[in-house]
This record gives sequence, C-alpha cells and structure tokens, in this order.
Amino acid sequence: MSRTLHAFGLGVASENANGDILDVFFPAPRANISGGLADALHGVSGTLDDASLSSVATDCRAAGDEALAALAERLRESGRRIVASSLNDNSAPETVGDAYLKLHLLSHRLVKPHGTDLSGIFPLLPNVAWTDEGPVDLNELADRQLTARLKGRVLEVASVDKFPKMTNYVVPAGVRIAHSARVRLGAHLGAGTTVMHEGFINFNAGTEGPGMVEGRISAGVMVGKGSDLGGGCSTMGTLSGGGNIIISVGEECLIGANAGLGIPLGDRCTIEAGLFVTAGTKVDVLDDQRNTIETIAARHLATRSDLLFRRNSQSGAVECLTNKTAIELNESLHANN
Repeated sequence: MSRTLHAFGLGVASENANGDILDVFFPAPRANISGGLADALHGVSGTLDDASLSSVATDCRAAGDEALAALAERLRESGRRIVASSLNDNSAPETVGDAYLKLHLLSHRLVKPHGTDLSGIFPLLPNVAWTDEGPVDLNELADRQLTARLKGRVLEVASVDKFPKMTNYVVPAGVRIAHSARVRLGAHLGAGTTVMHEGFINFNAGTEGPGMVEGRISAGVMVGKGSDLGGGCSTMGTLSGGGNIIISVGEECLIGANAGLGIPLGDRCTIEAGLFVTAGTKVDVLDDQRNTIETIAARHLATRSDLLFRRNSQSGAVECLTNKTAIELNESLHANN
C-alpha cells in the first residue's frame, strides 16, 4: 500500500532573538499527498539547510511536482530560515510550523473547516505583535519601537494576537474583503464571498461562497452558498458559547441585522433582524393559518429547511413558520470579485 500524507509545506519562518519561531509563511502547501511524492516528502520536517532543500527539489522533480521543486530551489537561495512541515496523518499539530501549515490549508481551500485537527493550537502559537515589519516578539517590542523612533520612523503595531490576518499569507481567488484585519488566517472563503467592513471570519470557519458577510462567523461555523449575514449579526462558535454543537448556516439563508444563531440552520431559512435564536429558545411553531401547533426548544428545529424565525410584535413570543421566500443575492456584487 502506498504511503499517504495529510499535508506538507515548505515555508519561510520568522524568529525572535532566541531563534524561536514566531510564524511561518507557506506559499504553496500540499494536502492529501500520495504515491511517489508522499514517499519523497515523508519525514521531511524542521529547519532545512541548503543540502536538504536541494534534495527536496530533486525528489519532488522526480515525483512529478515541478512547482514544489522550483519553490525549494527559490527558498534555498533566499538566505532566510526555511522550515518544512510534514503531517503523516490528521492529528493535532505539534509545532508552530505544523499549526501554521494547518491554518494555511484552510485559507488555501485545501480543506474545509473541521477538515484538519486544530486541537491544542492556542498554547502552541506564540502571542506576538503584528507590525509593518512583520511579527515581533513581545519581549523585544519596546526595543524595536525605540530603534524605529531613533531612525525617525514609527513601528506600526496592527494587533497583538496569536493569529495574524489572512491576507498577509493568502488572498484566495474570487473574494472581496473590505477590512482585511477582520479575517484571520485559517478562515476558509469560497469564491464569490464578499466580506464588508463589519464582517468578521475566525479561523476554522468560513463560507462556501458566493455570499455576503456583514456579521460575525465564529470559529467552527460554515456558511452555505448564497447566504447573507446581515450587519452586526452573530453566529455562536465552539469557542464562544456553542459548546460541542457545531453551528452551521445552510444555503440561501438570511440572518438579519443584529440577529444571532445558536443552532445549525438548514437551507432557505430566515432569522428576522434583532432576534437571537439559541438552542434553548422557546419557539411557537405555527401552521399555515398562523395557529400554534406546539411550543418547543429551538434545538429541535436544528438543520430543518424553509423556516422563518420571527418575534411576535405584540406578545414578544418567538415564532417559527414556513419561509415562503428564499433570499436572492445580488449577482453583480459577487460575480466579479
């Protein structure tokens, strides 16, 4: 039986004064590798010297991956610290390089959210200052700021976080992102996705595309084709109160402005503006004559399609009835991303 690899990447590492890796840029990661290429790359990991990179280039060319061979040769000539990450299976990351490779897999659309194990990624990633000169160790930041000032410059610190913004590593084809800082590396954006200024997409989350994102897509949440997340709306992720429930949004759904979602939503569903539906929300289920059939917790409506959730403006009760109209995205907003 031929060998397989979950993923492999050659990357450029940034490091602090002690040689600890702060981040890794993988320009051309590979996923689900098999055959001769998997045999050639098996066990290739850690910092690579010139001889190792030459060997990788030779082996990749022999296995038929000319692009990866050319990348190895280009990296060898860079003079930078070059690292490799080789993941035999879909297990939790063990190094900073492994973690960054997995985040790249998501943003390069090589895997979808929940398609690669990210267990333990938080303690693994260093918390760094993301600046206009790249990542800076927090213990070295004050000196770097002083050095910049003495040269008449200001070191711009965009954020202090474990996760950088996606667009400094990859810009997937066919997307528009109005505010790049609001999309983290590890987000998965399908072609035709538009993220407006107040939209946010966390790592291990994203869209099938096309779609409009003016709200928050939390970690672990996937949004289906043709769906629209209105301004200020929110989806509960596994990191922010969703627990072990995997929240998702089906196709052609609308989550209204300032609304929220705490259950998996089927296709062609609508949540009216300002209404937050959690798993425990008591919902009056109505028939076509607007009579209450039963009152149940919203969790029992999870994954069902063609539902409209609204709040009765007189009684305040949350109601659910058949959604008569599915939304239609404005094609001109997404076709030419």
